[in-house]
Amino acid sequence: MIRINLLPHREIKRRERRQQFYVISGLMVGLGLVIALLVHTVIAGYIERQERKNQIFKTEIAKLDKEIAEIRRLREQIDALLSRKQVIESLQSNRAETVHLLNETTKQMPEGIYLKSMKQSGRRVTLVGYAQSNARVSHLMRALDESPYLARPQLVEIKAATVGGRRVGEFTLNIAIEQPKVEEGGSGKGAQQ
Repeated sequence: MIRINLLPHREIKRRERRQQFYVISGLMVGLGLVIALLVHTVIAGYIERQERKNQIFKTEIAKLDKEIAEIRRLREQIDALLSRKQVIESLQSNRAETVHLLNETTKQMPEGIYLKSMKQSGRRVTLVGYAQSNARVSHLMRALDESPYLARPQLVEIKAATVGGRRVGEFTLNIAIEQPKVEEGGSGKGAQQ
């Protein structure tokens, strides 16, 4: 039988396998680096595109914020103008109110009553004065209640006082100012004539 020594042959095979392992390992590491570089490049491209879009959005948002600020400023001006308009309209509608108030109070004032002061607060008027008797105050309240411009007289107080050596009653009276009601039948008659 022939004896063959296979030890050097096995050693050569081991070296070749080891060499193949190193080459394949190197190729795998290289391939992994190429794949990692490729993935990094793709992701960096996505991030860059998204950052460009975000920058466009930021500039558009800044433009819109300026427009919103301008709209707010315009709305504030509109509100200020509307409030001024309402004040002017209320002044226009109520400009004759004081004349009517004074005219009606003097028309409805019975003899024996003297006014000391008259104070208006919104739609309420407070009358302070002197009366020779309580009956004259109630006559005044009835007369004011029948007036088309004045309504709801309310007696706050009557107290005894002395004025010029005479004993009188000092009274405080609240009344409301009203616009006279326009009768629908009256305007219809005018249209028919």
